[in-house]
Amino acid sequence: MLPLSMQVPASVLLLAGGAMACFGGYRLFRLVLGVYGFMLGALVGTSMVGPAGTWVTLAAAAAGGAIGALALVAGYFVGVAILGAGLAAGTINLVWQPFSGDPHPLVLIVAAAIGAFAAMSFQRYVIIVGTAFGGAWTMLVGAAALMLGKGTRAVSAGDIWVVYPNTTGPDRFWVYVAWIAISLVGVYVQLQSGGSKAPKRTARK
Repeated sequence: MLPLSMQVPASVLLLAGGAMACFGGYRLFRLVLGVYGFMLGALVGTSMVGPAGTWVTLAAAAAGGAIGALALVAGYFVGVAILGAGLAAGTINLVWQPFSGDPHPLVLIVAAAIGAFAAMSFQRYVIIVGTAFGGAWTMLVGAAALMLGKGTRAVSAGDIWVVYPNTTGPDRFWVYVAWIAISLVGVYVQLQSGGSKAPKRTARK
């Protein structure tokens, strides 16, 4: 949760960070880890202080964001494993919901473990696919929060809003269609821009 006055800049951050991850996630993976670590840390930090005053909430967001960014950037390989685990668990959750609601926790744990193992085994392509799909969804959440007010919910204090990484409503089907379309474009752009090749190392003089 963040102050209501921060809705527009936070939505812009989600849009920009999502676009960077979707279309340049492999080449900018460390930067993507930092941005997503900051966003995740900020959300966790603000949720711990609850609907406190504006400055307390901002301080918690800054502190949590800094810790999250440093943790993911420092733990590069851990970040890769988390990306694979998150991608697998998110996919299971999205596929499962239309049929039986939320999947069993054991199913999510197994899917996350398989995703983490696959990410370490096929690191390059998992980064491309994971950042493309994750970035596209972040873009949609940011766009919804910015233009339609979806993905957010005001709290009784009136100056606090909560960001949810999901969308609801009758247009959910089209949101998924747009997500898959943008994600595939992101995968294509990353592959065409050299994402399928290992980054070149400059020779030491």
